[in-house]
Amino acid sequence: MSRVRIALLNAAHGDENTRRNFRRELDADLVEFSATDGHLPDHYDWDGVVVTGSRSSVYWDEAWIQPTRRWVRDAADEGLPCLGVCWGHQLLADALGGRVADMGEYEIGYRTVQLSGDNPLFDGLDGEYTVFTTHSDSVVELPPGAVEIARNDYGNHGFRKGHVFGVQFHPEYDTKTAREVTLGKDELSDERKQAVVDGITEKNYAKACEPKRLFENFTSYVRHVDRVEDDATATAASD
Repeated sequence: MSRVRIALLNAAHGDENTRRNFRRELDADLVEFSATDGHLPDHYDWDGVVVTGSRSSVYWDEAWIQPTRRWVRDAADEGLPCLGVCWGHQLLADALGGRVADMGEYEIGYRTVQLSGDNPLFDGLDGEYTVFTTHSDSVVELPPGAVEIARNDYGNHGFRKGHVFGVQFHPEYDTKTAREVTLGKDELSDERKQAVVDGITEKNYAKACEPKRLFENFTSYVRHVDRVEDDATATAASD
């Protein structure tokens, strides 16, 4: 089965963990663009798009955010399958007409999330799963026409609109990334950070590996979309 070609919009401000994690989890030919440095694709000739997490907020006035928002909105309009993770999830929701806001609190650490398997991203995943979370913003209003596909007691953790999917949690994280991100949260007390670090165990990580299946599901979905479009093109050419 052929590998798909995906544009990876890296919004992580140069964090090497992000590059390593997504390259490990996605069975695809990834072409990386440093969105925070203003580098974006100059075309939409991709099989799919993945947007990473970021330490920024989508509503901040940073020079790179608005062009990235426009690009992903146009990519969605072009019909490209898109997957956003954490900040990427929020950006896609915002770009498609949803609303992102400060939660007034922090969700961080291994938490449980209810996933709805009634969509191709969570094929084979239905029910409650352990995931690693780290965010203080959330999608408080879904884009028009979007459906919620994941939730916990902090709020929305995933949505789908057409070929666009977003998840608030971090399925790509390994334990190294989880520890470094937690210890780097200067806004959290040492006591809370230590409590989160104490929970970063191999047992919890093993549980959180189950939802990693969504990456395989996404690349399978991308192939399916490409195949359908190819078949439609071939049919039109033969008419």
